[in-house]
Amino acid sequence: MSVTEGGADSAEHLAYEVIRRLWPLHRTVVRAVERELAGTGLTAGQRALLDTLRTHGPRTVPELARALELDRQPVQRWVNHATGLGLLEAAPNPAHRRSPLIRLTPEGAEVTSALQRSEAAGLRRVLAGVPAADVATALHVLDRLGEDFRALARDDEARSGPSRTAGPPREPRTLQAPQTSQEPRKTRKTRKSRTSPAERAPHPTAAPHTGRHGAEA
Repeated sequence: MSVTEGGADSAEHLAYEVIRRLWPLHRTVVRAVERELAGTGLTAGQRALLDTLRTHGPRTVPELARALELDRQPVQRWVNHATGLGLLEAAPNPAHRRSPLIRLTPEGAEVTSALQRSEAAGLRRVLAGVPAADVATALHVLDRLGEDFRALARDDEARSGPSRTAGPPREPRTLQAPQTSQEPRKTRKTRKSRTSPAERAPHPTAAPHTGRHGAEA
């Protein structure tokens, strides 16, 4: 996507200008959302999580992470926080017993609907002079850019994945001093000659752990 290969009206130049504006727009929208969330105990990211559940219904944490295109760990923290506020709850998952479905509680659904109504009113004010067709075109272009960049990222990962994939952790290597003489063998003989009969006697074997701590290990 080079600006130098096309004029000011070329597709690549216009796409570059769109992408340049996305980050400032994103930060402006986030600040507006945070103002709406004042007093709720929620962040903009957690608000997006609630909206995803409102739109798509109950999901597992990995599914939510994929929908939000985020790592699982921050999404899990958001879920834990919103659950502590009484907005989310875990439900049994028939497809995966160890990965519960996360869903809105009645209070969570009410809070999310109220936030959506407030945000919709703000959007109507902002878009008062923008034709709906222009908004639809912008949505189409952003969807297309998102799909193309995700496909590009998958291609890059497929080409460079094996070199970036970390193998299993290795055992730490113990550094040993090089043996340059016969002195280590003499040291071992000296230690053996100084060992008393009591020290050479076999030590009693410890009984295996059979209590709670042993079972947990």
